[in-house]
Amino acid sequence: MSRDGNGITGGDAPLLTVENLSIGFGAADPVVRGVSFTLRPGETLALVGESGSGKTVTCRAILRILPRTARIRSGRVLLGGRAGGVELTGLRERRMRDIRGDAVSMIFQEPMRSLSPLHRIGNQVSEVLWLHRGASGKEAKRKVLDTFERVGFPDPERAFRSYPFELSGGMRQRAMIAMATVSEPDLLIADEPTTALDVTTQAQVLGLMGDLQRETGMAMILVTHDLGVVANMAEQVVVMHKGRVMESGSAAALLGAPAHPYTRQLFDAAPAIPAQTGLAPPLARDDLILQMKSVSKTYRLRGGSAWSPDMLIHACRGVDLSLPRGKTLAIVGESGSGKTTAARIALGAEPPDPGGEVLFGAEPGAEPLPVHTMTRAQRTAFQKQAQMVFQDPYSSLSPRMRILDALVEPLDIHRVGTRAERRDRATEMLGLVGLDPGMLKRYPHAFSGGQRQRLSIARALMLDPALLVCDEPTSALDVSVQEQILALLEDIRDRMGLSYLFISHDLAVVARIADEVAVMRQGLVVEQAPPDTLFHNPRHPYTQALIAAQPEPDIDRPIDLKLVAQGAGAPSNWPEPFRFSDGVIPSLAQIEPGHKVRCHE
Repeated sequence: MSRDGNGITGGDAPLLTVENLSIGFGAADPVVRGVSFTLRPGETLALVGESGSGKTVTCRAILRILPRTARIRSGRVLLGGRAGGVELTGLRERRMRDIRGDAVSMIFQEPMRSLSPLHRIGNQVSEVLWLHRGASGKEAKRKVLDTFERVGFPDPERAFRSYPFELSGGMRQRAMIAMATVSEPDLLIADEPTTALDVTTQAQVLGLMGDLQRETGMAMILVTHDLGVVANMAEQVVVMHKGRVMESGSAAALLGAPAHPYTRQLFDAAPAIPAQTGLAPPLARDDLILQMKSVSKTYRLRGGSAWSPDMLIHACRGVDLSLPRGKTLAIVGESGSGKTTAARIALGAEPPDPGGEVLFGAEPGAEPLPVHTMTRAQRTAFQKQAQMVFQDPYSSLSPRMRILDALVEPLDIHRVGTRAERRDRATEMLGLVGLDPGMLKRYPHAFSGGQRQRLSIARALMLDPALLVCDEPTSALDVSVQEQILALLEDIRDRMGLSYLFISHDLAVVARIADEVAVMRQGLVVEQAPPDTLFHNPRHPYTQALIAAQPEPDIDRPIDLKLVAQGAGAPSNWPEPFRFSDGVIPSLAQIEPGHKVRCHE
């Protein structure tokens, strides 16, 4: 390898070299300090660390798309490949625009924020070819449709005409991948491309990115906090913490024997599906706090034109679940499976279709009350006893309310206590969730994601509830923060005798906290059992796909994409005993004590 004054030359040179990179905001201390790494053509390098470790800022510095207040204080970034060997940190903006999206592309973490809501997907992806290749409209459309087919759109023409809001999260992420790869870049930077996706969709997207990399020979920087994703994708790993590189090396060496305490901490915090331990006894059901009986929910979607018939969407179909007092029932499934709809019906926020019933047992031995036919007084009492922790705490906490006001609001609404007593209760709840009472005067934006989730839990506990519904409370959190929140929820449940209805798409998270698991797909419970039984003997192909899709931090145990594709595919492609259609739905049959599977007997 040889270098000249302007960059890198030579056929054996790395594609990308980052040397002693430091980045700061204003006059504050640097947020990235002395980061160095190299990347060769066709190689995948994973930048690993928690939120705030400097991963994304480092990647944005490569493309020179840092916020206005950020400055590169030292170091340089050298790019080879089709760019011809240039130093990106000193390049003029006009030349830099030629490189962005062409030689180097980036997939951002949240596709809905990165895609224009006002333009069709096809036009947004075609723009890359118009700007960098001078392609005509017809040429660009042909190339984009080929790329859409390659990234797995079932109907490329329809995707081309669609707006972002018309696509699911997984399909939007595929559109972002298509936009980033349509120009066949030398380097693809993927910033947490699968964090918010279902585990089965994540597995398919990771497989897709690997296939594209093998076809085009591009190099990839993968930003992630998930060591399981690293094990399935990367050859090289750089572990970052508070802006510094803690450890780096080959994926095999680093995952096999992590040397730095921080890397070992990430390993310890990562949720994992437990080893097969055998069958678990079924839960005792002599004292139930919540029962759902034959609960279905159908929505009518109006046709696209006056002569198009209305479409019926079956969000839930014949759901029968029961939650023993003081236990945790987890409902698991991908987006659109009916999990959240079932939770909303359980809380009385949505009425079930006729014939369905939800019963709530306020006290042991008391007559259970029907949630959807309560009197006003009964409903007020029920709303005190059943609370919800939402998936995104930043959206559920008002940005204009101080934390004190947000916490005492439920007490204000229900007219509980004096002003001083409400403040004392808020202080007590902050302490319970591990936060300093001195934070009461702050606003939500001043907190990290994990702290905001703790605030959301504190707010749900203000009325001293008996039932807590947790809707994906850890899905957007780093693994170490996720571990803290799960430990907090377990501690609060055991200390206060709470019952949890826990919604998730991640069986590894569920394995940690649940006493019983119900797996849902297309509105139906397809399998139900205690976690040990479910992981020891998963029978339904969809449950097997969820388990197979969980990435493990072991390069010798890659994701089985064939098993994932079969279980996560259309029910008509499942093995014969498990197939169902709108007209023929098999019953939920008990195959062993406490273990039910939806299959044809």
